[in-house]
Amino acid sequence: MISLRTHAISLAAVFLALAIGVVLGSGLFSDTVLSGLRSDKADLRSQIDALNDDKNELNEKLSAAGEFDGIMAPRILRDTLRDKAVVLFRTPDATDNDVDAVTRLVGQAGAGVSGTIALTPQFVDANSSEKLLSVVNSPIVPTGRQLSTNSVDQGSQAGDLVGISVLRGKEPAVADDQRETVLATLRDTGFITYGTEKVGAADTAVIVTGGALGDDAGNRGATVARFAAGLAPHGGGTVLAGRDGSASGTAAVAVIRSDAALSGAVSTVDNVDVESGRITTVLALGELLRGGQPGRFGTGQGATSVTVPQ
Repeated sequence: MISLRTHAISLAAVFLALAIGVVLGSGLFSDTVLSGLRSDKADLRSQIDALNDDKNELNEKLSAAGEFDGIMAPRILRDTLRDKAVVLFRTPDATDNDVDAVTRLVGQAGAGVSGTIALTPQFVDANSSEKLLSVVNSPIVPTGRQLSTNSVDQGSQAGDLVGISVLRGKEPAVADDQRETVLATLRDTGFITYGTEKVGAADTAVIVTGGALGDDAGNRGATVARFAAGLAPHGGGTVLAGRDGSASGTAAVAVIRSDAALSGAVSTVDNVDVESGRITTVLALGELLRGGQPGRFGTGQGATSVTVPQ
């Protein structure tokens, strides 16, 4: 008969053997797992290095393409806007590089910039819409002209007033003092800014804007889009040029492209952050001045052509 003491010793031996087996097994398993993880890490590192090499190669190619476009721009744009004047608008999220580049290319196309006007954050703020509308509808409309009643939102009305005051073509330019009254009033009430030199009359307009807007953007993109559409009936046409991302979400270019009436009035470019898009912006101005139809250019959503067909 097996004694209780013998039985206890046997059980202890079994548990000890199990414990030793677990410890030994865990060690072997850990070594195997660690070895596999090290191998996976090495493979991932190799893939990352290969992707970085590919990215650097693509960036070099893009840089070379941009350099080529910059060299060719004077030949491509020669006389596109000969003897014309362009008024340039910039939204609060436009970059200095884009504005400066478009200004440079307008000059290479044979035109002059009659003025650069910056729309302030207050201009695109929905909370300021009533104030802007009250300023626009005050007794500053140039003599003999009247605002359109087709659209009564802040962007459309402001674009209509500024278009009447700054652009010429379908109607002659307003007197310099009346133009200055309109612009000075909008500046003094905090809706626009411009330099010390007076803004002259222009034949066409370009609006330089930014890229994608965040979820908290509200109706900023719509206000800019409708401002562009308000300008469009005056002068020789309007081009709205945005950066990569401007054709998506609630950004201004996306708003225009999603509305048949707006896209039938304003040309859009969605890649003004690269040289090819800037060249396209100037070509689009020239196309409108020749009586062409507004187009949707670039590489973003809704674009129908990379650039203006020649």
